[in-house]
Amino acid sequence: MKVLSIKEPYATLIKENKKMIETRSWKTKYRGELYIHASKSKLTKKEKNNLEIMQLIESIPLNYGNIICKCQLVDCIYMTKDYIENMKKDHQEYICGEYKEGRYAWILENIKPLKKPIPAQGKLNIWEYKKSKTII
Repeated sequence: MKVLSIKEPYATLIKENKKMIETRSWKTKYRGELYIHASKSKLTKKEKNNLEIMQLIESIPLNYGNIICKCQLVDCIYMTKDYIENMKKDHQEYICGEYKEGRYAWILENIKPLKKPIPAQGKLNIWEYKKSKTII
């Protein structure tokens, strides 16, 4: 399965359907089913001090180091000045991403939390999760 690692709290915001666009500095041609992995990176001071973001995740546990939901990646849009101005109208979505000219907006739809998170080591880019066979 194809997976994208995202820092918290943004991965959980996607899982909770509070964020539908992932912003990236790079584009992808991939479209289709995509699983979201919450990376192990802890919240930064900047994120902790962003009261609007913290209110969105208030009383919602974060999911460090787990694949937590699946969705459909349906589009990858190059951000222009007009696109960014239009995105500012959706304040919640706007504060949950990095909207700058030259970046990309990955449009996510049909977001569904997994019944049970899957522990996994994150990776850069879109990566393939292969369940390891461990002998106990």
